[in-house]
Amino acid sequence: MSAVQSSGEPIDSPEWPRPAIAWYAVIILMLAYTFSYIDRTILSLLVDPIRRDLDISDTQISLLHGLAFALFYTIMGIPIARWADRGNRRNIVAWGVCVWSLLTAVCGLAKNFWQLFLARVGVGVGEAALSPAAYSMIADLFPKEKLGRALGVYAMGVFFGVGLAYIIGGAVIGMVAALPPVSLPVIGEIRPWQMTFFAVGLPGLLVALLILTIREPERRASARRAPSIVEVVEFFRHNKLTFVCHFAGFSMLTMLYNGIFAWAPTFFIRTYDFTASQAGYYLGLQTLVFGTSGILTGGILADRLVRRGYSDGTIRTGILAAVALAPFAVTATLAPNATLSLLLFCPLTFFISFPFGAAAAGLQSITPNQMRAQISAMYLFIVNLIGIGAGPTVTALITDYVFKDDQAVRYSMSAVSAVGSLGAVLILWIGLRPFRESAARVSAAAPA
Repeated sequence: MSAVQSSGEPIDSPEWPRPAIAWYAVIILMLAYTFSYIDRTILSLLVDPIRRDLDISDTQISLLHGLAFALFYTIMGIPIARWADRGNRRNIVAWGVCVWSLLTAVCGLAKNFWQLFLARVGVGVGEAALSPAAYSMIADLFPKEKLGRALGVYAMGVFFGVGLAYIIGGAVIGMVAALPPVSLPVIGEIRPWQMTFFAVGLPGLLVALLILTIREPERRASARRAPSIVEVVEFFRHNKLTFVCHFAGFSMLTMLYNGIFAWAPTFFIRTYDFTASQAGYYLGLQTLVFGTSGILTGGILADRLVRRGYSDGTIRTGILAAVALAPFAVTATLAPNATLSLLLFCPLTFFISFPFGAAAAGLQSITPNQMRAQISAMYLFIVNLIGIGAGPTVTALITDYVFKDDQAVRYSMSAVSAVGSLGAVLILWIGLRPFRESAARVSAAAPA
């Protein structure tokens, strides 16, 4: 099996690793991704106690959930990804897990808005080390026709993480809620919501040790030298419309996801008088079942479309997801009772999870090996700045400044869903032909 250098000279590529080795790496990376989402999502179950103790608004909560995390997560992603394209990706991931786990625990020490904001910034910096390096590693473990499924399994960590954050977080909140505040030397009084951050953050240090059991994959089809920043920018420019439509379309779906799920526990608590434990249990259970099955199904469908000759199969998967989820996303928060709302959240969760493994696979399939982490970081920069940074905040701004009523969060979530789904369909549809053209260029450049 051979590849072509940047100079045009063929070089040998290593054999694909044994399936057991490849899938072991994916499972461990998925576990890390699961813990990253537990740590970033737990805040959504703690909205009301944090608001009460720190005396802040929904908009400030949304900044903690979105902007504080997304700002440095996106900014640091690019230099860390450049490091990942040159260095040992496994070790970079291990250090990242350590950093975000410790800083999640540090969130529990916050005494005011700005202390919590800075701790959340640190969580974002740590998590920036994971996905660009993981995408690149997985693309060196599986051939193109199996990549969608592998990245779909990795991306299941999102929904395992969210589901477990809801279930475990809700259970922890239920256990510590009745406890009196604890007084620690130097630190002072620690309230139940702060204890929850300790409980979910510190176990991540064990995951960092597990990462070190993965073997760093041998890079495939790589040039003898790493590309310069100018070369990466030139490659992006040459495929500009492909990347712009890909990034923007999946950003709209990410905004929809975060606009709903950052506020879903609060919605059930405020609208249907759920406790945090009840909201966590029901939302967590349906996220584990429908989120994980949705993202795996989407990856399998994308692989099948690619095998059947649809080079744009990953983008088609995104369009299908956006069309299918729209009616559920718009109506789930408008249901007259909690039972119907929870039922509508099931297909909503399935279809919102559907496209994200395919999105990552499509990106890897049209990007040279030695640029994958950097292009992935650009993708994550845009997707997360818009999706994580804007999704929760746009919802909160509509609640605070349009409806001016905490109980109206259900209408804000519905409005963000309508805009996100329609925008995704239009942008991804425009991106179909450019993506096919980029895929054709990659195919033409491949060795016979």
